[in-house]
Amino acid sequence: MDISIVVPLLNEEESIPELSSWIERVMQEHSFSYEILFVNDGSSDGSWKVIQELATQNPNIRGLSFRRNYGKSAALNVGFEVVKGDVVITMDSDLQDSPDEIPELYNMIMKEGFDMVSGWKKKRYDPITKTIPTKFFNYATRRMSGIKLHDFNCGLKAYKLEVIKNIEVYGEMHRYIPVIAKWAGFTKIGEKIVQHRERKYGKTKFGLERFVNGFLDLLSIFFVTRFGKKPMHFFGGLGSLFFIGGGIISAWLIAQKLYHLFVLQANVRDVTSQPLFYLALVAMIIGTQLFLTGFIAELVSRNAHDRNNYQFNDKINLQ
Repeated sequence: MDISIVVPLLNEEESIPELSSWIERVMQEHSFSYEILFVNDGSSDGSWKVIQELATQNPNIRGLSFRRNYGKSAALNVGFEVVKGDVVITMDSDLQDSPDEIPELYNMIMKEGFDMVSGWKKKRYDPITKTIPTKFFNYATRRMSGIKLHDFNCGLKAYKLEVIKNIEVYGEMHRYIPVIAKWAGFTKIGEKIVQHRERKYGKTKFGLERFVNGFLDLLSIFFVTRFGKKPMHFFGGLGSLFFIGGGIISAWLIAQKLYHLFVLQANVRDVTSQPLFYLALVAMIIGTQLFLTGFIAELVSRNAHDRNNYQFNDKINLQ
């Protein structure tokens, strides 16, 4: 199969038929073998009924339906588990992503050799309350991840099948799939300017809380991907820095006291009456706690079921 298209959706009954027919037309024009997987994320309208009706008319349409709303990341993750196309396309269900972009995305994966390609909605039809925070978080993600993309959160993306079978999307990490893919070893990540269309039906399902959650998720993924299998390197290193720094300050204050007493034979303020001494003690206590946190996290990590789960590019003469 050439292409699998994964479409997560929530209360989009008006747009599903139009999106489905648009995708079908593009697939037929380019003679692609394909499947469309609609993942119903606990819709409260008639979205699932519409999908069932479309599936009876087109055998290439498949569907999954959650009992309740779990979020876009969960919908993508279960979709990734079941699709089989050589190239996997993800797109939103609100008709703001154009299926006409699919053939070129497919060629960038199959002919140009990209592991994944992310869309860039260079011209957006969003309010300023959404565009400015989006630009800030895209900038922050570029700086932290080293991936030169302009629009990490664009729903229109293309992947090699191998990529989506070797990553896990959870929480609200769908915003950072390029980062997850990079840390899984898929480093050839491209970008394509895509059309952004105005919403035709309904309203957006995301509020301002997405930006707070997005920042926290970015910190989480940055820590987990770098230190998930070696937490002692982070907590132990930071704890040692605090402890050694506090110890040096304490030793310096004590040495200064002894020098004034026995060498200069001059009165000097008691060590315990100096605020710096207590700051040093606090630093040493924090350092000890961080070190113990790293030690406990290391024990937890060593007992994780996937502690030796590594990914390979290829194998030779191995069953």
